[in-house]
Amino acid sequence: HGSEHSFPTRRSSDLTGFEEVEALAVVDALYRAGIRADLISIENERHVVSSHGIKLVSDLMLEDADLASYTVVFLPGGMPGTLGLKANERVREELARRASSGEKTAAICAAPSILAELGVLQGKRATANPGFMAALSAGGAQAETTPVVVDGNIVTSRGAGTALELGFELVRQLLGDEAAQQVRESVVWEH
Repeated sequence: HGSEHSFPTRRSSDLTGFEEVEALAVVDALYRAGIRADLISIENERHVVSSHGIKLVSDLMLEDADLASYTVVFLPGGMPGTLGLKANERVREELARRASSGEKTAAICAAPSILAELGVLQGKRATANPGFMAALSAGGAQAETTPVVVDGNIVTSRGAGTALELGFELVRQLLGDEAAQQVRESVVWEH
């Protein structure tokens, strides 16, 4: 399948970054379905460090990526990675552009709060980590507690424990129900 997806991550030498389970569970589901996913660093190097100190090598640097060319842009949560994504002007501009053009955006855990603060969740159904539900409401969203919420072009999810379900939903949207079911079976999803 020709779809490509972007997964911005954050690295900081002294602080923790993105939530690796949230990022990699979604990437895993996409890869199992044959969908390419790029991990994109918003820092000044390709090596990124997760919120639990796990080191990963990103595929691309943000300056080398054309975010508008991706079918989906996905924001993993984690702290302070979410703050880094929110502070990045290119990321914010792309999220606003996607909201106005109707292109797909996905976010999990704390990251949906970025969408709320940008105003792109106004009047939309969304979910987030329990600690960020107030931020959704403050941004005009109808906050829900289901594991994955789809409203138009925006898909949100609650946290590490719901990341595979988010991955399944993205596979379903891109390739259909049968492909999503095959990925569920391949990871022995028994829920």
